[in-house]
Amino acid sequence: MRRSKKFIINGIILTITTLLIKSVGFIFNIYIAKKVGSETIGVFGLVMSVYLFAITFATSGLGLACTYIVSERFAKKDYSCGIKTVKTCIIYASFLGFLGMFFLILFANPISQFFFKGQISPSPIFSMAFGLPLIAISSVISGFFTAIGKAFKNSISQVIEFIVKMISTIILLKFYFSNDINNICNLLILADVISEIASFVLNIIFYYIERRKIIFSNSCRSNFKKEIIKISSPVAITSYIRSGLSSFKQFLIPISLEKSGLSYSLALSNYGTINGMAMPILLFFSLFINSFSSLLVPEFSRLLAGHNNNRIKTVCEKIFQNAYIFSIGIGTCLWFYSSEISYMIYQNLNCDFWIKILSPLVFFMYIDTIIDSLLKGVNESFKVMCCNILDLISTIAILYFLVPILGIKGYIFSIYFSEILNFTISSFQLRKKINFHISLKRYIFLPIFASIVSFFITSVFNFSFENFIWYAVFKILLFFVVYLLVIFIIQKIKDIIVKITF
Repeated sequence: MRRSKKFIINGIILTITTLLIKSVGFIFNIYIAKKVGSETIGVFGLVMSVYLFAITFATSGLGLACTYIVSERFAKKDYSCGIKTVKTCIIYASFLGFLGMFFLILFANPISQFFFKGQISPSPIFSMAFGLPLIAISSVISGFFTAIGKAFKNSISQVIEFIVKMISTIILLKFYFSNDINNICNLLILADVISEIASFVLNIIFYYIERRKIIFSNSCRSNFKKEIIKISSPVAITSYIRSGLSSFKQFLIPISLEKSGLSYSLALSNYGTINGMAMPILLFFSLFINSFSSLLVPEFSRLLAGHNNNRIKTVCEKIFQNAYIFSIGIGTCLWFYSSEISYMIYQNLNCDFWIKILSPLVFFMYIDTIIDSLLKGVNESFKVMCCNILDLISTIAILYFLVPILGIKGYIFSIYFSEILNFTISSFQLRKKINFHISLKRYIFLPIFASIVSFFITSVFNFSFENFIWYAVFKILLFFVVYLLVIFIIQKIKDIIVKITF
């Protein structure tokens, strides 16, 4: 019981912290989307896909290698070898960071012309290149803090990075804003690089403070180069494949939409509206799932190590029962109140249709997140990675062959196919590992029934608010109150009937 309470408390603390950061970030992204428009959001999304792949190359799993070796060395009180590992990882990270910077600068012109069709100049690509060495070194230092149990310093660094990024973006857009897409992308990337510099400086300061606290009893004669490469290489290779496929997928979307008959500008606008404006709304509430999911990995690893299979099954069923109720509630709310949500957030109905049409995916996306965490907790990380790669390859095939024929319908189909495929394969893998039971009546039909009842009850009453936003917020909150109340009442009635029967 003590571990359950600790798990819940840690989950709540992590959720509240994440909620504050994500909420501010969500509001900030809305500000940017309203200021720059859907087409620019689409282009910037493609720019970021290049940036993320470059970051994947620069970091190459070195942070994980640093965490693993340093934690092992420090556990044996071998502090000098631990610090030597950090130095070696920093050297590798610096090399890969500068190599990534070199390649980005070298291929900036071809990337600009081929992938962006001249929509942006090489300038934003040059800007992102200079941030790679700093990001690579910061990832190693973050791994060091995790290894010595000072991961909270990573959180501080991330918060400062976000604050600097937000302030820099607002200042740059205020004083240097123009309607030119290239200029806006350049400003947004520049703000990101400025924030990375701030994070890097703070990480270096934190690192030297921690290093000065360490007392070295002897010098280290061991060489950890092979061990670093052995740990980081598999992570790096799989990350390259996954990140590369993901980036290619993002670029293929507007290209395939253009082949269907849309202009490239309109294709980018649709891509920006769906990926940059509608999807963040669908994924926003997943932070509640993500916070607790991250805690499931060590919890299930502990249960697996103790061969406590019955406990694993019981906990698994309880997690899914609550997760199904939560995800179905969010999904149906987005379906019923898509117009109110779109207008409340963006002051227009541009996202109304896309929020409604994509809302059923909330269930698959949220539950799949939990399944992936459970699989990692029972030592099935490799299968999770294989599933993600298969998902990307299948989706790319649909984007390449079907979207040019079906247009935007084909793109929506690709999103559905991707999420359902990932969910189905992951569920099958988890069922093979853990023999848990899912009650369709209790986990699926009951929440759906409760959401329909809640919608009709909230629709009966007419509420008068001068401000539309307050009206929408009140109506949505009332929907969830009635939704949870209906589920609670039905479950209590069922429990009473079972007691009377037996």
